[in-house]
Amino acid sequence: MNDSRSIEKTILSKPHFLDRLRVEQRRADRSKLPLSIVLLSFRAGAIPDKKLFRELLEMLQRNTRETDIKGWIDNCAIGLILPDTNENGVQCFVEKIFNGNGELAYSVIKGTYPDDLFRELLKETQGQPNLFPVDVVESHTSHGIQDVLKRVMDIVGSLIGLMLFSPLMLITAVAIKITSPGPIIFKQFRLGKKGLRFPFYKFRSMYWNADDSIHREYVNSLIQGDLKKINQGDKETPLYKMKSDPRVTLVGKIIRKTSIDELPQFFNVLKGEMSLVGPRPPIPYEIEKYKPWHLRRILEVKPGITGLWQVDGRSRTSFDGMVRLDLRYAQNWSLWLDLKILLKTVRAVIRPQGAL
Repeated sequence: MNDSRSIEKTILSKPHFLDRLRVEQRRADRSKLPLSIVLLSFRAGAIPDKKLFRELLEMLQRNTRETDIKGWIDNCAIGLILPDTNENGVQCFVEKIFNGNGELAYSVIKGTYPDDLFRELLKETQGQPNLFPVDVVESHTSHGIQDVLKRVMDIVGSLIGLMLFSPLMLITAVAIKITSPGPIIFKQFRLGKKGLRFPFYKFRSMYWNADDSIHREYVNSLIQGDLKKINQGDKETPLYKMKSDPRVTLVGKIIRKTSIDELPQFFNVLKGEMSLVGPRPPIPYEIEKYKPWHLRRILEVKPGITGLWQVDGRSRTSFDGMVRLDLRYAQNWSLWLDLKILLKTVRAVIRPQGAL
């Protein structure tokens, strides 16, 4: 009994466990070494009495390393962080748990960071991917009433935007229709918060059924940091954007320069898939080129029509710089910050520089 009590003292509380998981994930990002997570929870119908808990704690003591981290997920579940452990290693760990232990009263779920995270995000299924247990970290501390007010501001702001810009949207729709064949609205699946895959709306600015290989090559160069290849400026004033894109129509050039092509995203905001302010939602094939730490920009906050990158960086910023701006926004979010970004966005639209 004393042994089980001493073991229990080594199990972290949920807040401390999640803090350690955040740290270990950041460490894995830097070291590029795998990190595995195991969750053990009592099966439905099993009563987690003192005897079962004692058996579970003793089993953990026998099968875990000194560097493994144990913590509570809830009253009936314990999480394990296994540093420097890949998919084969965590599978061996799970097999060791079940081997010779008979019918266990608890179930085991495992995952490996970042491999399982990428695998789930890249599945071609619409909706919310299953990122559990790799992503058990809460996206951010709840802001209570501010979260509610942000949603209210999104709804009111998007409705005002649609009413205010409806004449311009009608003119744009007519211009697109009479100058090039194809639909007026371009719909493309993007990834939102926690990897939610949703249809993203824009006014079509390109010829219909245009080949996307040009954009794929540009995205690859931008994310990989091959900036010389895409820099249309100079060392002092870089401009990272696609070179003359033959896919863009004459009307498309105008609505891109003035950001009119983004106006249909007010409907994404009304549906709750996006916010007025937040990181830009990536195309799934962009995710294929991401480094693990880049994923935080889509895991932690809802994407937006505008954000820090659009007002403080835009096409003058490298991809890593853009991600850092998105993470800075996630860490420092407030309603006042959203209002400042919206005001800066109005100024950027009036005086467009570096628009894509």
